[in-house]
Amino acid sequence: MPISRKKAAGLALSVGVMATGVVVLFTRGDGEGGVPMTSKQVPAASISSDASVSNGVVRISAPTGTSLTSLDPSQWGAQILVDQGTIMEGLYGYNQKNQIVPKIAVGYKLSNNGLTWTFTLRKDARWSNGQPVTAQDFYYAYMRQMTPSNPNGQLWLSVLNVVKNSYAYHAGTVPASAVGLKVINNYTLQITTSSPHYILGDLAEAGSMPINEQVAKAHPTNWFLPPYFVSDAPYTVKSFQVNGPLILVRNPKYVGHPGEVNYGTAKEIDVLPGTSVPVEDFMANKIDVTTIGSTSDLQYVKTHPQIISQMHKAPDYGITYLQYDNSAVPSPLEKPEVRQAIEMAIDRQPIVNDVLGGMGGITNTFSVPGWPTGKYESGLSTNIAAAKQLLAKAGYPNGKGLPTIYLYAEVPSSNPQSVPVAEAVQEELQQNLGIQTKIVQLNSTDWGNMTYGGPQKNIQPGYNVAVGGTNNLDPSSLNLGGDQGIYWPGTYGYSLQFVQHVLPWYNTPYDPASIKKYGDPNNPNEGVQWSQWSALVTAAQSDIAYINKWTSEQPAQWRAILNPPGSLSLTQQWNEIVDTWKQAKTASAKHAAYVQAWKFVAPYSEGSGGGGINTGSLDVQVYWDKNESSDVKNWRMWQAEYQNSPSMFASASTAAKLMTQLIQQGYTIPLFYGETYYLERSGVTGAQPNPWSWGDFYQMQYLSANGR
Repeated sequence: MPISRKKAAGLALSVGVMATGVVVLFTRGDGEGGVPMTSKQVPAASISSDASVSNGVVRISAPTGTSLTSLDPSQWGAQILVDQGTIMEGLYGYNQKNQIVPKIAVGYKLSNNGLTWTFTLRKDARWSNGQPVTAQDFYYAYMRQMTPSNPNGQLWLSVLNVVKNSYAYHAGTVPASAVGLKVINNYTLQITTSSPHYILGDLAEAGSMPINEQVAKAHPTNWFLPPYFVSDAPYTVKSFQVNGPLILVRNPKYVGHPGEVNYGTAKEIDVLPGTSVPVEDFMANKIDVTTIGSTSDLQYVKTHPQIISQMHKAPDYGITYLQYDNSAVPSPLEKPEVRQAIEMAIDRQPIVNDVLGGMGGITNTFSVPGWPTGKYESGLSTNIAAAKQLLAKAGYPNGKGLPTIYLYAEVPSSNPQSVPVAEAVQEELQQNLGIQTKIVQLNSTDWGNMTYGGPQKNIQPGYNVAVGGTNNLDPSSLNLGGDQGIYWPGTYGYSLQFVQHVLPWYNTPYDPASIKKYGDPNNPNEGVQWSQWSALVTAAQSDIAYINKWTSEQPAQWRAILNPPGSLSLTQQWNEIVDTWKQAKTASAKHAAYVQAWKFVAPYSEGSGGGGINTGSLDVQVYWDKNESSDVKNWRMWQAEYQNSPSMFASASTAAKLMTQLIQQGYTIPLFYGETYYLERSGVTGAQPNPWSWGDFYQMQYLSANGR
């Protein structure tokens, strides 16, 4: 059965857990298993520290190309970089080594079934107006974000992504009382997830921050502006200009979690609009901390001794890779030997040195230095002689007889690296194996559909220059996006016949074959009469019986994933839809229930062009289960196991097992991980490049100025 990213179930725990100290996931400090925080160049002459640094002021650049238009943590935007940890503090957060540690929380207990997390809050935490930070502040912020009257709330950017009934409440289909949040008392908050899932990393995200209820209700549209804003974090807002500077000053009421380093020594942090000339501004003492955004700037810094000593680097948690594109056209790429030959013929060193100008790290796995899966994964190394043998074994010696392979890349305006990387791969495959390729540039929407969706029409056999990353420390992010294809039937590991069968599911809003069987959901007169439900009822009964039998035949640990504790059975879900129809008073309401039933049974896509389908529909599940290979079934269930684990480390080996097979079968070909180079003025320490999907700097509370 399909396991979706948001709705997957997980394994239950057998014992409760109490955590009161550091929850170590992985570090970015030096040491065994750690990700290096920085890698400094050999010092030469340096620019002297600016006078503002001596006064305890640090000027740091905001994200280039974006603007601070709000400080609302529930919305996607540049503000999330200062919301989490700097001007807002959650139950848990990151320390200066990127470990997850308690912040407002003292610790937690986890229920035996792995669903309910009970957090105890500190009693000494205060808002900057002197009021205590309570469980009600978290509850208010979460419910405010989820309320149906806030359609722009980004639930995925917080712990709400996995909270029981959060999306249903946001959609207005269940009452607030059904949401898995409960205030036990002023200093105890209970969070219940829809399935067992590690949530401490989610609690560090911007959308998981509390909001002072009294202030927000008094100023509902502009509570975050300086006259009203109150902070529970190390810094509060002194001044804020939309699309301009954000001036932060120390919060005098902030205490910090005992036993932790909670902030640096900077008295003031000036977050300044991003600039197109960061190095020049740094040298002119206009800014103290900034990223090096281009290879030309990097080369300039490397050749100028007065600033090279102030250059640092840190790895990003993202991989650029070649992704099998799952074309529905017959191709030699269906042979594993051809895919493996292509993978082994690629030399990554020239790509990193010549295309990236050194702004990246070579990898043949989906891991970066210190990543939890790194010690378990195994990729294919460059071996041109072996690649030639494999290609000849497949029947294409020196590339003879092999059709043109297509390389899809995102347009330069969206990703300047994508096409040059494709060009480098094109040259290496021609030189090393005699393979001819054609590069096709895709706009960002089509590229996104290919990367994150299923099979698309009009795609020729080849690879997509994909980028995998992660938003936070979550078991679902263990493979840094390289497991995207496992979400969708017809991606990695499927026969051509399977791909051709499912292709219409992705490229039309409603599957044409299903319309012929069940009726047309676009017709407002369809489903108004019960007789029009006949085909749907028969299909639902047959599908549910098959799925229940199939599930019962799986190993015990997989049955626990497929039937999460407390979830409704398929029959119960179907009956709820039928009851909705029976209770409907109007023809339009009856048709709406019919459409809901149609989507419960049949494949549909939210849009055309390969943007994904409802993998939970009964017909999709049955076809998937009946026609998948044993490899694919294992991959799907391994993914469900680690994505729903209550521990990052405990599930790392399972995640790595999946990626090792995908890599070694040539479905995903890792090329390099990104690296952030940045400048930090002498006298300033504690700048933290954000390694997650949105980049730039975050956790600015650890900035220190002039050693004070």
